[in-house]
Amino acid sequence: MDDQRSDAVTLPGVDLGRLSAWLPTAGVEAGPLSATLVAGGKSNLTYALSDGTRRWILRRPPLGHVLATAHDMAREYTVMSALEPTSVPVPRMSALCTDVDVLGAPFYLMEHVEGTPYRFAGELEPLGPERTRGISERLVDTMAALHAIDPMAVGLGDFGRADGFLGRQVVRWKKQMDASHSRDLPAADELHARLAAAVPAESAAGIVHGDYRLDNVLVDAGDQATAVLDWEMATLGDPLTDLALMLVYHRLGESAALPLVTNAASAPGFLSEQEIIARYAAGSDRDLSHFGFYLGLAAYKLAAILEGIHYRYLKGQTVGEGFAGIGDAIHPLLDAGLHATKESY
Repeated sequence: MDDQRSDAVTLPGVDLGRLSAWLPTAGVEAGPLSATLVAGGKSNLTYALSDGTRRWILRRPPLGHVLATAHDMAREYTVMSALEPTSVPVPRMSALCTDVDVLGAPFYLMEHVEGTPYRFAGELEPLGPERTRGISERLVDTMAALHAIDPMAVGLGDFGRADGFLGRQVVRWKKQMDASHSRDLPAADELHARLAAAVPAESAAGIVHGDYRLDNVLVDAGDQATAVLDWEMATLGDPLTDLALMLVYHRLGESAALPLVTNAASAPGFLSEQEIIARYAAGSDRDLSHFGFYLGLAAYKLAAILEGIHYRYLKGQTVGEGFAGIGDAIHPLLDAGLHATKESY
């Protein structure tokens, strides 16, 4: 989406007059503000704010009626605040507002951090293989550092219910798949059956980002990770689910049959899947012997999400182009999940 520069009258979601009046009550001093919409859609909305001297990022839920649990601003604010003193790079939090009278929804304000969220191989290729390799190494190292943090030590002991996390994930995504039922999917039934029958003992509870991949990490001009973003799915659970989901995203990017989320991992120099697993294992004491299960679960999760989109497309509830092929794209993803459950590590 192109950045949309605007003011309090024309920029949806941020009334700069109301925001300016509220900021001093939160201890934030600012001059006259301008705003830029930098990300919008069905996910949380992100705005860049400036008073000409300082810059902030404001995050709020989408416009209209949404489920609060799916766009919990306090949750994102809490986890990033807790991680500020750790080695995991996150923006410094400035203020949280739960009063919906200010902007029509809860929101939070954080410092602006410089960096690029690389999503596509074409964005990495000009850097060359050596720099790309270094970026991918630090991506893995940052993930391992996150997963090594004791949630209790940073005040996140009650951030989620870690016990039984994997089993609940299997049940949850089956419910999501069933809720979008429009056709028989024997491969989905088989993959779920395998997962339900082989839930492994969980690795030690840790902080799960929920959507960890390179385009959710800002990288500066020196190729250092400056901030991990988009914590809206964060919880406590088995962190190996983060590693598996990132690798399934990488597999998606390599397949022309599947909708492209990111193909950054196909850039020359980017660590291979086996190199990523080996580097993570070297920086973690977690048991990866059942990692095929985690890959299968990640594939099933993404398949359930795609089937939901396909279901809405059939019902005429999608807007825009690009939805017609999603129904066919789910099949290779399910096949990949079935194959993953047979993989050993």
